Amino acid sequence: MRLYRIALWAVVPMTLPLLAVPAGVTAARPARDRAPQLPLAAGRLETAARLTRAERSFPTLGAMPMIPRRTAPRPAIVPRAGWKADETLRDPSARYAGGVGAVFVHHTDTPNDYACADVPGTLRNLYTGQTRDMHWGDMGYNFLVDRCGTVYEGRAGGVDRAVIGSHTLGFNRGTAGIAAIGTFGPGSPVPAAMERAIAALAAWKLGLSGVDPLGKARLTSTNDNSRYPKGTSASFDAISGHRDGFATNCPGEALFARLPAIRRLAASLQTRAAAALAPAALAPATPSARLPVSAR
Repeated sequence: MRLYRIALWAVVPMTLPLLAVPAGVTAARPARDRAPQLPLAAGRLETAARLTRAERSFPTLGAMPMIPRRTAPRPAIVPRAGWKADETLRDPSARYAGGVGAVFVHHTDTPNDYACADVPGTLRNLYTGQTRDMHWGDMGYNFLVDRCGTVYEGRAGGVDRAVIGSHTLGFNRGTAGIAAIGTFGPGSPVPAAMERAIAALAAWKLGLSGVDPLGKARLTSTNDNSRYPKGTSASFDAISGHRDGFATNCPGEALFARLPAIRRLAASLQTRAAAALAPAALAPATPSARLPVSAR
């Protein structure tokens, strides 16, 4: 009698690549202020990064590396009520872009020898001038930072939203304006606390749209009086100076010279696994109150 040997095989289940958002994961961003759409690959990575620890413990077949969004902690921000903004002066509603793809740094061209306790009064003066005299409908800057490193909410509409300001002619949409309180021409030192606060604020604000502070942003001019004719697409550093988009000395030679250091510090404050970055994830994100024509 011939005996036949029967082999028993164990069936091992294999996890398939993630193709859909798992149950229970929902988008929290309001539809009217949605961040720019990510490429398919990046969107899949962002979804995968949200999985629970148990789900991540199983290998996937052919799945791309999981890459966390660029994020940074939100710094402390003094709200408009904190500097006693007169809300009756401004336009009743704000305008929004789809996300913030770049930050423009400014200086207020005011004295440097102020006491930080007196800053709320300075902000009220700036607010009145920009709202009533310059007809910008509100404070032009989205944020202001003093020499002690305190961050203040500028234009109304929500610090975590893509509020369209009146800070960089032609490039207000899809950007945020951060103003350093003071004048920073040649030879004027930039206080270290101010520099750190600008970097922390930029890291957080850009991180809301997944933008690398060391990256580039492509913006389209909306005004012929900017450095670029209306409709022209131009490349900017994710953290740029006012002079990059408009013919001005702002933010002053001294502060402009510190922008490379501010970019590096902002990037270091964002949490991301650089070693795990896939090539597709290295490209910077590209973005898109009643404003007077002169401020658009």
